Amino acid sequence: MPVNIPDRLPAIACLKKENIFVMGNSRASRQDIRPLRIALLNLMPLKIVTETDLVRVLSNSPLQVELDLIGFKGHTSKNTPIEHIREFYIDFEEIKSQKYDGLIVTGAPVELLEFEDVDYWNEITEIFDWAKTHVTSTLFICWSAQAALYHYYGVPKYSLDKKKFGIFEHKLNDPLNPLFRGFDDVFYAPHSRHTEVRREDIEKVPELTILSESDDAGVYAVLARDGREVFITGHSEYAPETLDKEYKRDVDKGLPIEIPCNYYQDDDPGKLPVVRWRSHANLLFSNWLNYFVYQVTPYYIGSIH
Repeated sequence: MPVNIPDRLPAIACLKKENIFVMGNSRASRQDIRPLRIALLNLMPLKIVTETDLVRVLSNSPLQVELDLIGFKGHTSKNTPIEHIREFYIDFEEIKSQKYDGLIVTGAPVELLEFEDVDYWNEITEIFDWAKTHVTSTLFICWSAQAALYHYYGVPKYSLDKKKFGIFEHKLNDPLNPLFRGFDDVFYAPHSRHTEVRREDIEKVPELTILSESDDAGVYAVLARDGREVFITGHSEYAPETLDKEYKRDVDKGLPIEIPCNYYQDDDPGKLPVVRWRSHANLLFSNWLNYFVYQVTPYYIGSIH
């Protein structure tokens, strides 16, 4: 997919080394088509890493995507250079009157806080409410999936006894749903979280459908409003080395952390990870873009409601 992003965004150089095709603004402007307008609300502390991860999985389709990086005043990153934020991020207040074909909201390292105690809760719920009428489909990832399920439908989250950490096997509850077109009966996805949502709470809400789950990791994918809201509890976008970095970071800090499940060769942190989720991740994001954004979004973007 030609992902139309700013020419100087660091993700371009990283992904070209991986033979991933991305397109800067200058080249994309010469293609006479209407690209899909996708907004990315990036709540992760290492923003450049997350941008790269998501551009990678958005690059597996012939559709052209114009990606806007969105921020808000109540969330100041301490782990990303302020120069990067100023150059590439747009404040939500500047775009709140606009319409988007799709919105992706990332996870955030605030799981153990009550939702209302998160310092940007009022701002993020304003964006959640805005998305219902200004975005064709929103994809929520990890913490934001839990937060949106709580805000929209009152689904609670629960703290886990230990971090859910590793690569877990998942099954399809609805193999015919377009989100899983091309999937195998069993697939793998990364998880890295301290909290969970539970099947029994989701099943109490008629508007929600559980599409996929794991015997070990619980609910994975939930759908609402015919796909206008897609909730993914894992991190399918993660690069091969992400869990390795998280594990070694926590070890260095002396934090309680177990070796990530089903990740390293022979469960040995001295060996390379075994990548089991890459094909599923590419399918997940390309199917979302195709079937829940491109196939249903109006040609005239102002018609989204």
